[in-house]
Amino acid sequence: MSTPPEAVGGRLKRAVDVAVALPLLIALAPVLLAIAVWIRRDSPGSAMFRQERVGLGGQTFRVWKFRTMVVGAQQMGTGVRVTSGDARITRAGRFLRATSLDELPQLVNVVLGDMSLVGPRPTIPEQVARYTDHQRRRLDARPGVTGLAQISGRQSLPWSQRIELDIRYIETWTPMADLRIVVRTALMLLRPGADVYRDQAPAFDLPERAPDGDSNITRDE
Repeated sequence: MSTPPEAVGGRLKRAVDVAVALPLLIALAPVLLAIAVWIRRDSPGSAMFRQERVGLGGQTFRVWKFRTMVVGAQQMGTGVRVTSGDARITRAGRFLRATSLDELPQLVNVVLGDMSLVGPRPTIPEQVARYTDHQRRRLDARPGVTGLAQISGRQSLPWSQRIELDIRYIETWTPMADLRIVVRTALMLLRPGADVYRDQAPAFDLPERAPDGDSNITRDE
């Protein structure tokens, strides 16, 4: 396995991640346990959802989230696309998604070094395979629990626009930029449910990449 490149922010950003995420994980342990019990009682299956995502330098890792949908949801209905009236979302899951509490287990990913508190949101390998060379610059940072694209429109933005925002974040990163994003994220959480779903816009607007590097327009996923 190749060694990943130095992440944006280097050791300073990594030190802040650990210094914040580890105490938070310990302090929130009772809350995490309570949510896990609620999910198990609300619907059959594990309380946790794990999925392969692409991180720093294109390396894959397992992201942790609380399960918000019925078991096997990705093989049902619209697959990876989730809409506001999606019948696959459980009762507990609807609340967890609206409040973003389903993302709390990603503090484990931050402590392990797979993710950062702030950065581009991690996506699946099938989507990264469609990136152009320019768009692959999005992989120069550890994926974040929140990020510039998240506070700039979240699911209401086309993926191509979200990628450009993430690249801008990488090119202009400063510790103060991370702090501003964290503060704005906290303010967004005060209005639960905003931009959680993307009913009208296509789920992923990047054309499929042919093996020779050319792009071919394909159907939305």
